Amino acid sequence: MMNKYFLAVCGVLVGLPAYGQTASVERELIKVEYELTQAVADRDVAALNQLYADEFLSTDSEGMVWTKSQDIAIDTEGASRVTSFTLEDLRVQVYGDVAVVTGRIATKGTLAGAASEGRSRFTDVFVKRDGRWQCVANHTTAMGEGF
Repeated sequence: MMNKYFLAVCGVLVGLPAYGQTASVERELIKVEYELTQAVADRDVAALNQLYADEFLSTDSEGMVWTKSQDIAIDTEGASRVTSFTLEDLRVQVYGDVAVVTGRIATKGTLAGAASEGRSRFTDVFVKRDGRWQCVANHTTAMGEGF
């Protein structure tokens, strides 16, 4: 009887460092999500160049696919602009040096010069390289009213 309890306690203690490490990586990726979204709001080309991998691809709500340079240009040039955002329901799944972050984002800003608000669900895929996480893929789906 004592052996079962001893083995159960050992199993929990062995798993604790891994849980702490996973929670730390999750916090790190959530921080990167906020940095990425803030870089869009700030129109910070240098930050976006660091946060997006060279092979980054973004698929928008209409099914259009954009490369890194195209996506950065869309986010930092022209009359349309995100001025504020709220991230919600963030979930992180880590697979070694690859991670998937999903969530919701509510944005406010301007679209073609007029005030605009939107809510979307997103999926971002990250790869850890040279000690930092970079986004390699993004997919966004617009949410209808009432969500």
